[in-house]
Amino acid sequence: MKERILVPFDGSPLSQRALERAITKHPDDQITVLYVIDPMLAVYEAEAKGLPAASTWHDRMKERADEICADAKEQAGDRDCEITTATEIGRPARAILEYADGHDIEHIIIGSHGREGVSRLVLGSVAESVMRQAPIPVTIVR
Repeated sequence: MKERILVPFDGSPLSQRALERAITKHPDDQITVLYVIDPMLAVYEAEAKGLPAASTWHDRMKERADEICADAKEQAGDRDCEITTATEIGRPARAILEYADGHDIEHIIIGSHGREGVSRLVLGSVAESVMRQAPIPVTIVR
């Protein structure tokens, strides 16, 4: 029976490594790649770039999510592996856990972190939160 695996994916090198591990170690299982649109990150990005935060953030973030999911499908396709992609909006750790619970996910494979520097310290570690709160096995890829 196929195991249902969730790979949170933000396009960072460590999320790419997590997907690669899932594809390599679980090629016959049901792999879902999840991109989470974080509204807080969208606001920070808009302020940093001088963009109107409220009017276009959703469109920009949805377009970015589509690009990242397409990249994940391409990465999987290069290894002859078929994956499913999904996009959610919310706080990343919470959205990952809720998606896993709502879709009967049996295993999460996640990169150790997607952000670097100050933003990682301010926003906390998504991987650590998922690992601590998930009632299912979590593999953290470095």
